[in-house]
Amino acid sequence: METNSEKSSLRKVLLERRDTTSYDFIKLASHKIYNRLKQIEIFGNAKKIACYYPIGSEVLTQDIMQGLLGNGKEICLPKVVKNNLSFRKIEGLKDLEKGSYGIMEPKENCSELEGIEIVLVPTVGITKNGVRLGYGYGYYDRFLASSNAKTISLTYSKQLVKSIPFSEKDVKIDWIVTEEKIIETSKFS
Repeated sequence: METNSEKSSLRKVLLERRDTTSYDFIKLASHKIYNRLKQIEIFGNAKKIACYYPIGSEVLTQDIMQGLLGNGKEICLPKVVKNNLSFRKIEGLKDLEKGSYGIMEPKENCSELEGIEIVLVPTVGITKNGVRLGYGYGYYDRFLASSNAKTISLTYSKQLVKSIPFSEKDVKIDWIVTEEKIIETSKFS
């Protein structure tokens, strides 16, 4: 089976698995994930952090964003610009509007944030050694290929899988944070 069709099939299964998650579990798991995230030293020390606004059954990131802003961190979120991601600085959730794919993204007047140290990456599925399955558009892989930022996947334990087809365009994730544990992926490479 070809890599793309394998990824498509796996993505479908993992999204169905994630979409059956109750909102109560999502809230509880998201809170636990945020508490675990704060235990990662590089995250705590970072001054410029790229976040994302959750869609569907993704890990809720609003509290993370509010916490970072409250601690004086600079945060940015992705805006789709000509088939690429442009990470724009926001001062608060008021700086967001519905954009591409119906996802909340920074308003046009928000400026790009340079020198991003950490990127929180949305994830459909992931392996312990950091091979990530996204939504299949390649936006994050294209951005991360040209970035020196450390990457952290926020995901539920049920999204951890044994293997995901890997291509040269895929960028591995440095850390995985679930409601149950923190995984430093380099220890499984």
